[in-house]
Amino acid sequence: MKKFLTLLMVASMFGLVACGEPSEEEKAAAEAEAAAMVEEMMGGLEEVMEEATEEVAEEVATEEAVEEVATEEVVEEEATEEVAE
Repeated sequence: MKKFLTLLMVASMFGLVACGEPSEEEKAAAEAEAAAMVEEMMGGLEEVMEEATEEVAEEVATEEAVEEVATEEVVEEEATEEVAE
């Protein structure tokens, strides 16, 4: 009886494995879907990187403008002090 149950269990396992394997068409469809998802993610990543780059460039330009104004004020103050002396 044990041999029969063991044989039945082994046959069942092979049957389950054989039924669960996707066909070539299903594999190709899954690969195409995965490639489309990767392409979509990469496109989204590129958009985010472009936006981040633009934001950083704006921040740098703003900081440079603030530094330039501050430098001009310091130069004007020094010139005023020299004239006063």
